[in-house]
Amino acid sequence: MLNPDQWVPAEVHKTPPSIMKLSLPKRIRALVKLHDTPLMVVDKRVLIEEYARFKRLLPRVDLYYAIKANPHPDIIKAFRDLGGAFDVASEGEMRHVLAQGVKPQRIIFANTVKRPEALEFARKARVNFVTFDSEPELYKIAKHHPGCRVLARLKVSNLGSIVELSLKFGADYDQIVPMMAKAKGLGLRPEGVSFHVGSQCTNFENYQRALEVTANIMKGAVERGLPFKIVDIGGCFPIKHFKSDTISLDTFASKLRRELDRLYPKDVQIIAEPGRALSGPAGMLICRVVGRSIRNNKNYYYLDDGVYGDFSGIVFDHCKYEFRTLVKTQKYASILAGPTCDSFDTISLNEDLPELDVGSVVYVPSIGAYSCASAVVFNGIPPAKVIVV
Repeated sequence: MLNPDQWVPAEVHKTPPSIMKLSLPKRIRALVKLHDTPLMVVDKRVLIEEYARFKRLLPRVDLYYAIKANPHPDIIKAFRDLGGAFDVASEGEMRHVLAQGVKPQRIIFANTVKRPEALEFARKARVNFVTFDSEPELYKIAKHHPGCRVLARLKVSNLGSIVELSLKFGADYDQIVPMMAKAKGLGLRPEGVSFHVGSQCTNFENYQRALEVTANIMKGAVERGLPFKIVDIGGCFPIKHFKSDTISLDTFASKLRRELDRLYPKDVQIIAEPGRALSGPAGMLICRVVGRSIRNNKNYYYLDDGVYGDFSGIVFDHCKYEFRTLVKTQKYASILAGPTCDSFDTISLNEDLPELDVGSVVYVPSIGAYSCASAVVFNGIPPAKVIVV
């Protein structure tokens, strides 16, 4: 989770609202002058717009923001005030969300493998909604959180997704209904099925197959007299990291709406756990060049942030970013590296960039998710300061 020392609360970061009204180049220069670099700028206006876009495109879907994408308190409070709910994966994340004034009824503990102590905390905090994908996990939940509401996590295809989460999570189709029956027998409250088609999913067939399989599970559960109230379609919604990207929620939302209405009665609640899709577009990382050289006939630029910092998504999330500059001249083959004394700290081996000098700004849009959330201090070099404007 983000180091609280990086957080600059909205009420004290003292960024004049007038700065956000400037043209982008002038805005960036003003923010650098005011806050220095590296700087992660999260635009609250974009957070609100992305939430509203989701609700407009998928009006039937209740949103549980996956805070692992970016747990900044101001982001949580923004979605709290919009009526959103939250997906947490640990006791620490639960404590963090509750500390922002979120009611426990608006939290799902969506890690299928939970520490007994975390379940005890959830019970005491009245977080009464968890996922599971194995029978041993059910016994653990029944022991440490008796009577809890549970969703069975289904293993589904992740073909075409950047991160294949079904490699680690999810039970096979034929296990789901028997485990729901087992949950009921243990005094738990099975309420439906969850699945995740993989992060940055650009293959709509993954959604379609998962929804059809889940609908068949629903029929089997109802035939056995088991309650089936909820379908959790997970996160996975792709965002545009580059101007040239063509696939996003907008491209398949209408098909997803039709499938949900075709397969599930209106009394079945549909929930989702977007993380990147809500916080990603709102974040912009501003760096500066701190060193340069020529290597292998390429310009080699060292930035004041790297893969141990806010470019950690390159490692942990297989992410690719669009690097932009304030210089508009001829471009050359270039390499970008981070500031640490480790060759692993290489950001990109092939970028077309104009000639830059020490002090030149390099900025990256749509980097608000899986960046500062997994950044660490290495070589004594802190990650970017985070501000919400």
